[in-house]
Amino acid sequence: MPIPPVLTLRDRRDDDLLTLWRWLHAESDPEWKRWDAPYFHAAGGPSTLSLTDFTAREGGRAPDPHGRIIALDGACIGQVTRHEEAPEGGGWWDLGVLIFDPQHWGGGLGTQALRLWADATFAQTEAHVLTLTTWGGNERMVRAAARAGFRECARIPQARAWAGQRWDSVKLAYLRTDWATGAMP
Repeated sequence: MPIPPVLTLRDRRDDDLLTLWRWLHAESDPEWKRWDAPYFHAAGGPSTLSLTDFTAREGGRAPDPHGRIIALDGACIGQVTRHEEAPEGGGWWDLGVLIFDPQHWGGGLGTQALRLWADATFAQTEAHVLTLTTWGGNERMVRAAARAGFRECARIPQARAWAGQRWDSVKLAYLRTDWATGAMP
């Protein structure tokens, strides 16, 4: 029987820089940008940052305590991020999950990464509530968040314009009390 691939979250390493540069800067129109808040990416245009400049900028940086690499069998396939909503110390953290290559979509890796990141965030911070914000067109992200234990808590109708349509902004939340008791929706 084949051994299933292992998904982990880890600090960024120098050998991740080529993959990160490819998906964040070299690809002119990567598929992930059509799903990860595309209404923001469309305004920015393609990146012109060279691999040399990207490596020089990122190579010397200390690990980000609020970001991790999503690694599949050790190889970088995406990243997770978090930031504390104001005011600091209020206990509200917003999470992000991004898997670059569509070949890794639809198999539960996003859900697994989000669960790991929620666990890490609750363990490493004083978070009372975690949120994840997406848009109504990204149904895969809404389903992945729900499978990871997040519940829809807000839907702002037609808040985002993209591809000639209006889309809802969708916010999902996960409370520490639910995480501590293992409660799932």
